[in-house]
Amino acid sequence: MVIKKIKEKNIQKNDEILYVEWVPAGRLVKGLVLFVCVLCISIGIIITAFNPGELAFIGIMLGAVSLFIFLMYWNYRRLKITLTSNQLEVVYGIFNHKKIPLNAITSCDITKANFRTYGGVGIRFGVDGSWAYNTDFGEAVKLTFQSGRPFVFSTKNSQKICNLIKELSN
Repeated sequence: MVIKKIKEKNIQKNDEILYVEWVPAGRLVKGLVLFVCVLCISIGIIITAFNPGELAFIGIMLGAVSLFIFLMYWNYRRLKITLTSNQLEVVYGIFNHKKIPLNAITSCDITKANFRTYGGVGIRFGVDGSWAYNTDFGEAVKLTFQSGRPFVFSTKNSQKICNLIKELSN
């Protein structure tokens, strides 16, 4: 297999990016966030309209909760996967950056990020002992290391990522 190099802003100096993928949040997550935000705002408006003097604080609090939920969604709305010849980087939100040297990976397997294992989407610990960044309950890649927890992340191209990692590791 010939590796096609992508010319973009480099992660490390002198390191070309071989693969980049943005994995958006699933439809279920988007719909749930929208529903909860609209519900909180609607209840806040209704409460404030019927009794503005005494219950305005509750309306403001529901608006604040809705804003907080929206900001959390905005932060975790997508996952970025970047693969270079030396490392894999998975970025999920502002503070969650996982850089993995390819020589630390012992195996790369295709899996499903299902609800039974992770109990939801986001940054999760699985019942199997793995650590996951998942945006939906679909395709995922499971990386195993020489030491430490396995790492799982959502992707739309799990076979391609595993093939590249295996090829670059050799």
